[in-house]
Amino acid sequence: MHNLGQTRSSYHRTHLLQTPDTFVRSAFPGINNAVAIIHAAPQMGAAFTQYTVEFETDGVLCHSSMQRFLYLLEGSLEIRLDGSTQSLQPGGYAYLPEGLRHEFVASVRSRAAVIEKHYEATHGIQTGAAIFGHVDDVVSNLLGDDDDLRVQLLIPDEPGYDCAVNVMHYQPGASLAMVEIHIMEHGLLMLEGQGIYRLGDSWYPVQSGDFIWMAPYCPQWFGALGKKPAKYLIYKNTNRHPIAGV
Repeated sequence: MHNLGQTRSSYHRTHLLQTPDTFVRSAFPGINNAVAIIHAAPQMGAAFTQYTVEFETDGVLCHSSMQRFLYLLEGSLEIRLDGSTQSLQPGGYAYLPEGLRHEFVASVRSRAAVIEKHYEATHGIQTGAAIFGHVDDVVSNLLGDDDDLRVQLLIPDEPGYDCAVNVMHYQPGASLAMVEIHIMEHGLLMLEGQGIYRLGDSWYPVQSGDFIWMAPYCPQWFGALGKKPAKYLIYKNTNRHPIAGV
């Protein structure tokens, strides 16, 4: 049914809320028998790219010249590397550093969140290794002293990695302890539940399936609402001096 121009989606210089009713699917070189929903990209001022790939059976996501993180939302994927393979089921993820040739192949119709970013090499720091895992095997830690707010680190907080990808868990009624304003930017995909997000001076109802981009220094805060826990996948740049190469 036509929504007469109404949507929860909203775009501002410092943030984007992109809801599924406004998703546009497209193709570009490097994906075959699949389409992508591009959420964040340099054209909007982001220093990374995030998109969702929807694979048909035997769909392929080819090698990228950038470092890449993939989190499988639905279906089943095989990661083909030089001389080896890895399989992913929903909740499985992979981090591939720059220069590691690979491709993702879907054995059934599948859907995955993908994050790409040029690696910021720093003198004296060795590039982090490839990572393959499943969210169920990652320890969850309290954020602050709140038993109702937990975080899982999918990429180690080590100098060899210039970005972080975490899964945040909120029990109903839990919220961030403060409004955060910081140098890191975020890409956030709501996985489960619902709540209220403050972005800049605006307040947005959000729910499973929504995507949010937050620019550096965008005021941000989240509180979970409803009877079910809320969960989201969130990216940020980290472990590097604000001036590149320092």
